[in-house]
Amino acid sequence: MDPIIEFHHVEKAFGEKRVYRDLSFEVRAGETLVVMGGSGVGKSVMLKMLIALLKPDSGTIRFRGEDVTRMDERALRALRCQIAMLFQGAALFDSLSVGDNVAYALHEHHRADMTQAQIRDRVHWALSLVDLPGIESMSPSDLSGGMKKRVGLARAIALKPEVLLYDEPNTGLDPINTARVNHMINGLKRTLNVTSIVVTHDMSSAFAVADRLAMVFRGEIIAMGTPEEFKSSADERVANFINGHAPEHEDVATLLHA
Repeated sequence: MDPIIEFHHVEKAFGEKRVYRDLSFEVRAGETLVVMGGSGVGKSVMLKMLIALLKPDSGTIRFRGEDVTRMDERALRALRCQIAMLFQGAALFDSLSVGDNVAYALHEHHRADMTQAQIRDRVHWALSLVDLPGIESMSPSDLSGGMKKRVGLARAIALKPEVLLYDEPNTGLDPINTARVNHMINGLKRTLNVTSIVVTHDMSSAFAVADRLAMVFRGEIIAMGTPEEFKSSADERVANFINGHAPEHEDVATLLHA
């Protein structure tokens, strides 16, 4: 199957901190790719480069064959309709109601071609898909952490995107809400036929949703494969991460400068 997303030899640094030295991988249409790796390795940076919130220092990032790094503002607006992101903290606007939060991207991108009634219907549809129908008038401050994540997800799917990006979707959630979010990731894949990239360091969630996994280590992808291939990997770095073991031969100074 042809890839829908391609990263080729991407490099990215913030000052003297080099995040990626040679990031190369592909995502196939319709699959859920889980990107895993330790805290601070740049998993969220990868997602933000894909939707051009950050620019790589070199290399190419392609969506359906088009180079994201060369898109003008008009093309980027269209891209962000096709690729929607659930941010780590849900990123809801406290000053807006739940309904207005979900409708926000629709007003930004579809103001000219959707009526107010159509936007209200789309908001209801999106909230129903995350099992939160009828809460449009509530304030984000009245929601639990799990509900905020699901409203953030409703805002993302309201655009009916081709690709959904999940940035640590289960951070801060209890086991019940974690299982609920994992179930929704799988359900939305089937219902909407979306391609998904899920960034996480939670291995139980990774194995619950992934068609394939990729592991980031020291600025590049060091392994990619199915959950079964990862579980049986002979690569010590992969095995240590999956099992939560720090490498015995690495001292603290080495880990801090990885």
